[in-house]
Amino acid sequence: MRSSTAARRYARALFALAEETDSVATVRAELARVAALFEAEPALRNALFRPLHPVAERRAVLRSLCERLALSATVRNFFAYAIDQRRLVDFDAIRAEFEQLADAAAGLVKARVTAAAPLDDPQRERLQNALAARTGHSVELEVSVDPGLIGGAVATVGNVVFDGSLRTQLHQLRTTLSRGN
Repeated sequence: MRSSTAARRYARALFALAEETDSVATVRAELARVAALFEAEPALRNALFRPLHPVAERRAVLRSLCERLALSATVRNFFAYAIDQRRLVDFDAIRAEFEQLADAAAGLVKARVTAAAPLDDPQRERLQNALAARTGHSVELEVSVDPGLIGGAVATVGNVVFDGSLRTQLHQLRTTLSRGN
């Protein structure tokens, strides 16, 4: 739990710096580019994240990375500080927390949607609009498919679940009929 607490603190600090310089979108995009690079280059990730490499060596690799990606001073300084504090290992959690803070500041919430079948664009738009009306926020959908739902969809926004699946409706009908109501 300590690392998630630290990740939140570091993300909040980075977010505050990004807000001060009006560069939240830039910092977010740069963090995403670095994450993609770490995903594509596991050796680079290991060189920076593993403390068995000397700090000076990790700083040099980081400096080269920042120049190669043309990262802003805010992100460069953040990475240097994270290496000095041995917190770069929390990069994924810090990035996730930063994205949540940026979304909240923009009034955007993410909805995880599981549908029985792939959604076409009009269905996605209707669902997005319905969830936006219910939550009072702009909604970004993350859609997955589960044929076991039989029909309909289940949407999770934060801690709230909107279950419009046929499987749940049939279960509720069966429960009602078995009680004799």
